Amino acid sequence: MCNFQFYAPTKVIFGKDTENQVGSLVAGYKCRKVLLHYGSGSVKKSGLLDRIKASLDQEKISYVELGGVVPNPRLSLVREGIALCKKEGVDFLLPVGGGSVIDSAKAIGYGVANDFDVWDIFEKKNQPKACLPIGVVLTIAAAGSEMSNSAVITNEDGWKKRGSNSDTCRPKFAIMNPELTMTLPAYQTRCGCTDILMHTMERYFTNKGGNMEITDSIAEALMRTVVHNALILEEKPNDYAARAEIMWASSLSHNDLTGCGNGGNDFATHRLEHELGGMFDVAHGAGLAALWGTWARYVYKDCLPRFKKFALNVWNLPASGSDEEIALKGISATEDFFRQIHMPVNMKELGINPTDEQIAELAKKCAITTGNNLGSAKVLHEEDMKKIYEGAR
Repeated sequence: MCNFQFYAPTKVIFGKDTENQVGSLVAGYKCRKVLLHYGSGSVKKSGLLDRIKASLDQEKISYVELGGVVPNPRLSLVREGIALCKKEGVDFLLPVGGGSVIDSAKAIGYGVANDFDVWDIFEKKNQPKACLPIGVVLTIAAAGSEMSNSAVITNEDGWKKRGSNSDTCRPKFAIMNPELTMTLPAYQTRCGCTDILMHTMERYFTNKGGNMEITDSIAEALMRTVVHNALILEEKPNDYAARAEIMWASSLSHNDLTGCGNGGNDFATHRLEHELGGMFDVAHGAGLAALWGTWARYVYKDCLPRFKKFALNVWNLPASGSDEEIALKGISATEDFFRQIHMPVNMKELGINPTDEQIAELAKKCAITTGNNLGSAKVLHEEDMKKIYEGAR
């Protein structure tokens, strides 16, 4: 077992109609003005935004709005939000949406609370000293940003997609009503389920000598639960129980619980996808699915015990054959699941066809961003990254 720290300060309010509590929750922070932050307008069409405003009005809390967040949230809107917050005296952020909206709010919170350019945080040139307090009304189960210390932003200047981690941005509370996810298009639900799995697998596949049985068991149960309920949602998209299981799994997959004591922090597939998403603006979950199988086959021999355990305990495959054969069957089972939920397992299925020059650029950018030293299952360098991108075409 490896040493670890676990910090999860976010208060979770889970269940039906919990969004109606947002006013009283925000009132507890004695704020002067709230920024309501959201995406393309679905929160308006569904009536959710009106319910949230009514709850804030009841507590006599003033607010301003900023919509327009898109998948792979943009730095330009973050800068617009920072300027708006400073102009209006905003001191509390309330993102209403999924991971992109929450990440955008976190970046805005950084920009208001620190005296340097916000992009410096994502370029690792500076560390955030503070962040405006954030509360979340979650509408998409996927990124886990509602309980995590991470945020990912895309800079349109060079289309750089970069992440940052700081406990200062962890939300104060997260309202989670599984009913709010029922209006999602099937594609978003599928991408979300993929991202949840990946957040757990990135911690599970480690070569650092950690093997904390309780942590592994939690991770394996979470992965089995996501697989089971993702398949239910293919047939019954309004199944409340399945939506609830997926929504809670989203939070647990990325609040660091599933990596405690095992030293797991690979995140190679995520970092590889960040470059792909930055260049081609693909949906994050789909990009992860398109890369994972190639990554897994590239690294599994260096992390064979974990891949074997994954095959046996997550996919319930028989313990017959060599360790390598069992590991490869587990990788194939994962890809078969992605196909079952209509996720791509390569770039062609993702709908992109990078040129050799673009592949080289992707690998170079990823190497620069990661210090040419990426991964825990197997340490990857620029040439390794290039081979994985090439193999995933």
